[in-house]
Amino acid sequence: MSAIDTGVDRIAVVGCGVIGASWAAHYLARGFDVAATDPAPDAEKRLREVVERAWPVLERIGLADGAAKERLRFEPDLASALKGADFVQENGPERLNVKRELIARIDAGIRDDVLIASSTSGILISEFQDAARRPERVLLGHPFNPPHLIPLVEVVGGKLTSPEAIDRAMRFYAAVGKKPIHIRREMKGHVANRLQAALWREAFSLVDQGVATVADIDAAIAHGPGLRWALLGPFLNLHLSGGEGGIAHVIDHLGPPMEDWWRDLGDFTFTEAVKAEAVEGVDDELKGRSLPAMIRQRDDVLLALLALKAKADQLP
Repeated sequence: MSAIDTGVDRIAVVGCGVIGASWAAHYLARGFDVAATDPAPDAEKRLREVVERAWPVLERIGLADGAAKERLRFEPDLASALKGADFVQENGPERLNVKRELIARIDAGIRDDVLIASSTSGILISEFQDAARRPERVLLGHPFNPPHLIPLVEVVGGKLTSPEAIDRAMRFYAAVGKKPIHIRREMKGHVANRLQAALWREAFSLVDQGVATVADIDAAIAHGPGLRWALLGPFLNLHLSGGEGGIAHVIDHLGPPMEDWWRDLGDFTFTEAVKAEAVEGVDDELKGRSLPAMIRQRDDVLLALLALKAKADQLP
């Protein structure tokens, strides 16, 4: 996939933290010119280190024609980074006042036809898009970490976002190898993070109640439903478990006990004790393991899985 196929040649990445740097690596691998900016003193160094570490993995996935790390340009000045941009991926701090100021500055420094996609994980687009002169082109393009590996992008419009902007964003992300989903209504945390949060709430609660250890809960997901969830989502997995009757059969027969489980789920807030239990549990689980080696193996297995999924034409 080359940059010319998208109608976009140059991308401005605003904010070069963990997410922004990973976005930059992804866009470089897809054959774009990337201008990145971040006011932090060591931002350029950290950005280039992330790109260097990610590049061997991206080469294994497959680079677009013309893709090169040398097409990355770092600009300390925001206006300079925005000059000539055809698409903006904003990754600023998760603070509303900062977002509003940043969006206003980005809006003032780009052409009227350029989309501004925010990677914000929790703030609603409607809360800051009106800071732009052209708020209809401001939307959410929320990735799943790390963006250079995980395909999911959540696309959400705010109250002032135009349908045309949503359509353009969906087509753009799909063209650069992502799996975009259009979320029809703004929600705190969007969709994927809300689903994760529901699982984490119960995981922490089970540890706090002494039901299972951190390692046992990790094993329960990694060696159980997590294997199926990597291939199909919750609804299709439920449908397949219902045999010929599908999801309707499951709801009819397992619905009542499932409702009882829901009523019994834990509900709590983080305390120092819960935090200490989690930290100690993770430390115990990691004993005898190399964290860098674990990350490398995780990425190796993930790449193999993504390659297999790409060949499975009946998996959505």
